[in-house]
Amino acid sequence: MLKKLCTAGLWLSLGMGCVPGVHADDGPGIVFYRYVDSRGVTVLDRQGVPPEYAGKGYEVLNQRGRVIQVVPPAPTADQAREAREAQAAAQAAKVQSDADAQLLHLYSSVSDVDRARTRKLAEIDALISVAHSNIQGLANQQASLQSQAADQERAGHPVPQGLIDQMSDLQDQQQNLKVDILRYQTNRQQADADFTQDRARLQQLLSQ
Repeated sequence: MLKKLCTAGLWLSLGMGCVPGVHADDGPGIVFYRYVDSRGVTVLDRQGVPPEYAGKGYEVLNQRGRVIQVVPPAPTADQAREAREAQAAAQAAKVQSDADAQLLHLYSSVSDVDRARTRKLAEIDALISVAHSNIQGLANQQASLQSQAADQERAGHPVPQGLIDQMSDLQDQQQNLKVDILRYQTNRQQADADFTQDRARLQQLLSQ
């Protein structure tokens, strides 16, 4: 069995020359793997390419000695990094292109952005106002219940558990509304920043 023959010896026995490139029409019969060893000698091997040489690239030849597959060398660390950076840049460009298309679809002028911003912030302000109003209403209810509890204590009676539960529930509702207000305020700041960014980007796109 032939194993690790040099290229020149094989071509002398086959009477053929090396044909570069991959030839899909040469048939599926794979016999040899061709690679360069540590001494710089070109080797042909039926068993495959040793791991220490596979990363340097190799060729696969069929039984007629034609190259049917070329495996390129593994990229260097710098090449791999450059490839990752190029891929990331291409992805970022695609994302920006899609965002620009969406922006142009939504707005035809900067004034459209301004009007949308005004509407959105007004909606959030209305939610904040309603939450504040609800907190005040709950606080009034709680004050009334606390007054009833004080009357019970002054009369020497224990405060009914139902009354205590109502006051606790009102306090929980107020706390939840305060959390909602903080969330609305955060959303308002983010919306304002988003509209500012959209406005600046639309100006750039419309001026191109």
